[in-house]
Amino acid sequence: MRIDIISVLPELMESPFQTSILKRAVEKKLAEIHFHQLRNWANNKHRRVDDEPYGGGAGMVMMVEPLDLCISDLKSQRNYDEIIYLTPDGETLNQKTANALSIKTNLMLICGHYKGIDERVRELHITKEISIGDYVLTGGELAACVLADSVIRLLPGVLNDEQSALTDSFQDDLLSPPIYTRPEEYKGLKVPDVLLSGNFAEIENWRHEQALKITQKKRPDLLF
Repeated sequence: MRIDIISVLPELMESPFQTSILKRAVEKKLAEIHFHQLRNWANNKHRRVDDEPYGGGAGMVMMVEPLDLCISDLKSQRNYDEIIYLTPDGETLNQKTANALSIKTNLMLICGHYKGIDERVRELHITKEISIGDYVLTGGELAACVLADSVIRLLPGVLNDEQSALTDSFQDDLLSPPIYTRPEEYKGLKVPDVLLSGNFAEIENWRHEQALKITQKKRPDLLF
């Protein structure tokens, strides 16, 4: 999988891809991450990519031309399955979306800044808009990292145990059940007997029941 990320602050995103699971995915050539400095496509002396909004109002807007030139340049080099704009008014990222994107080959992520991007960029290029929650960040860079992480970890070969991703929260519209490890007892709190029984059928039933209970308590909206 190849992910191209367009940003005015690409250096902000470098660290997450240089550690842990994301680093492993890149080193194993399971994922390619390419950052693109939007200012390189600005046709003005100061490489400016923002301007005041027509009609007045507070804040600045990312200009249409640099984004159009950058996106068009990248599109001329390869076909993209999705061109995604990270924006608070996009569809909320969930596990189903991450699953769907994980089987794609080429993704382009657009990191917004200031008050957002010129609407014409959306009309010309954007195929999908994604939000990571109902709040506003300084820019789309952190959201792009969240989206990339949620997708890349699902790629075959990225996790040491590929079954792990299949048992994550939300994969079956349920939250995960409680999990335990050694010691069997700590400060009077014991690991449930069923997990020590060796009866895997009973263990799976217990985990499913617990997942249902936890989901009903914490996120009942997932059950309807």
